[in-house]
Amino acid sequence: MSRTGTLLIILSGRDRPGVTAELFTALSQHPVTVADMEQIIVRGRLMLAVLIGVEAGVVPEVERSVSSVADSLGMDVEIVPGATEEREDGPPRAHITVLGAPLRPDHVARLAETISSHGGNIDRIRRIADYPVTAVVFEGSGVMVEHLRHTLGRLSVELGVDIAVQEAGLTRRGQRLIVMDVDSTLIQDEVIDLLAHKAGRGDEVAAITESAMRGDIDFAESLRQRVATLAGLSESVIADVQSAIRLTPGARTLIRTLKSLGFHVCLVSGGFHQVIDPLAAELGVDRVRANVLEIANGTLTGRVTGELIDRIGKRRALEDFAAEFSVPLSQAIAVGDGANDLDMLSAAGLGVAFNAKPAVRAAAHTSLSRPYLDSILFLLGVTRAEVEAADRELGIDVRRPEIELADTRHDS
Repeated sequence: MSRTGTLLIILSGRDRPGVTAELFTALSQHPVTVADMEQIIVRGRLMLAVLIGVEAGVVPEVERSVSSVADSLGMDVEIVPGATEEREDGPPRAHITVLGAPLRPDHVARLAETISSHGGNIDRIRRIADYPVTAVVFEGSGVMVEHLRHTLGRLSVELGVDIAVQEAGLTRRGQRLIVMDVDSTLIQDEVIDLLAHKAGRGDEVAAITESAMRGDIDFAESLRQRVATLAGLSESVIADVQSAIRLTPGARTLIRTLKSLGFHVCLVSGGFHQVIDPLAAELGVDRVRANVLEIANGTLTGRVTGELIDRIGKRRALEDFAAEFSVPLSQAIAVGDGANDLDMLSAAGLGVAFNAKPAVRAAAHTSLSRPYLDSILFLLGVTRAEVEAADRELGIDVRRPEIELADTRHDS
């Protein structure tokens, strides 16, 4: 009996209909098996790679058939005998997503050099978005994901691009819960700052807010101090603040797309139910957990009631939402920008620091520094083309106007 081996066939050239069918029709005339295949088209140029199992005695006939197909199509072919199928042994494979606006050649060069210098190999590169950022995924192997994540995190800061490293596999594909902070994440504003301006205490409260976001002051104490400045305000100011809220660009796109993918979308905030709930209902959010302003006789008392949603409360909310929707924490995504979000970010399978303070960026699994919330989709492997296809099915205009950051109710 002839010894069984493998052949790697690489067909390349100008793409046209029927190339794949012609190659496999030719192969079907021989006693071979298909072990693996991959096809990619770039700017009208096709590369089709097929790994086949073949007995040694029929290799010459297979090579002649494949070469004949290539000649008839006017394409190049390379046939490599003895190629071995890749194994999954060793460190897990990694998905490295790079987001830039713009993405420059030196960014890619430094990234590739860093991966290589740590023993990793880049097996595949593909662009998944060109708007509102350029997003490219590098699929790599041969290097520990956690080690690469820390190294590329430092490189991300140095280059001024966003680099996310995630382990490839079923866990990444199985993510079905996202829990987001609200102030300066889902929306561009800090709600309590907007309320404080109504009380004429805006500068004072903004300073306390900034200190709390940096982690310089305990959140619970900062909240008590800030809410106390609201004592005596009419309940009617809540409606004024609701109308002044500005969504972060990409917020609607992110939530709409995630919902179409079957995600549960939840909000957790150190802000206030009275302000957030109408917006959450408008966006189709599944659950909200936030603080509650105490109101007596139509006036804010300067206190909150019920459970305090602080740093610990945010993590507890993530855990509760995960339990309610039967999603393991390893398959949950958390997004936030401040020190108050750190416990939540660390507990989730993927913690995303969004336009965050340096300490939060350093602690999160990955960070995004561009003001487009829908960039989170690219970390999940969702392409811009898939986003736009889903929008077309909903009858949504997918033209790409320039995003106005000052827009109060609309986004990309």
